[in-house]
Amino acid sequence: MPDNLTVRTYDAPTHLGRHLVLDPRSLAYRRPYDGQPLRATEWEPRIPVLDQQHLIAQGIYTSRDYGLDEDVDALSSCTGNAATTLLSILLTKEQATGAGLNTDDAAAAEHYAIGLYADATERDEWRDATWPTQDVGSSGLGVAKVLRDRGLIDQYGHATTAEELCTLLQSGPVLLGMPWYAAFGEPDASGFVDADPNWATSPLEGGHEVCVTALETVATQDGALIPEQTVIRFRNSWSASWADNGDGRLTLSTFLAMLDQVDVVQPRLDGVTP
Repeated sequence: MPDNLTVRTYDAPTHLGRHLVLDPRSLAYRRPYDGQPLRATEWEPRIPVLDQQHLIAQGIYTSRDYGLDEDVDALSSCTGNAATTLLSILLTKEQATGAGLNTDDAAAAEHYAIGLYADATERDEWRDATWPTQDVGSSGLGVAKVLRDRGLIDQYGHATTAEELCTLLQSGPVLLGMPWYAAFGEPDASGFVDADPNWATSPLEGGHEVCVTALETVATQDGALIPEQTVIRFRNSWSASWADNGDGRLTLSTFLAMLDQVDVVQPRLDGVTP
């Protein structure tokens, strides 16, 4: 394992699968908040809502397609799913097609996400096990490296504060790795996973990766963010039947409460064309 990495692993049930991996060298690629006005922003994915949990119903047979002995119906591939959603925003339709991502077909896009996941497990240098040999989960940092390896992005930035997260969202979507508590599995009618004020005392089920697609509401007072009233929206990968048509929401106060188990990565395409 490379020196100086901070690694926190979680159990990897098939609806989750993200591990926390922090590299201190990433701090050089933070995008600091410089006091700019923070405005509500929204980035719309160009693919249907993905589903990492019902593969067989989508016609994805892992025994045939990935050389496994038996078909599995779910994978711990949330990093690949979140990155695929982000790519569908970052790339034009033509660029996505050129990269092998079919933005019109949900099953084809899920296949693509699984491929990113497999490569991310290889890129996670801190562990030996990889998928498809073992469904071990992966990291946001690992999948960002895969996107760069494939020439789909030319850089990725990071955020370590709520203000920095909001700054990134001014220019594009972000990958959010987060702890997943049992209460988050029961969002309210508006998709808020933190609707239960006691969410932090519910069992920690694992780690999860999502694609944040919107800074939906920005609340400030005297120029400072009001975390309890500032809302982000994220695209999950548990089908459109989950929460608000596949999207969840949480407040920045929840983000801050989880900060020691969170990582934020923004893959960017600033200077190259795939």
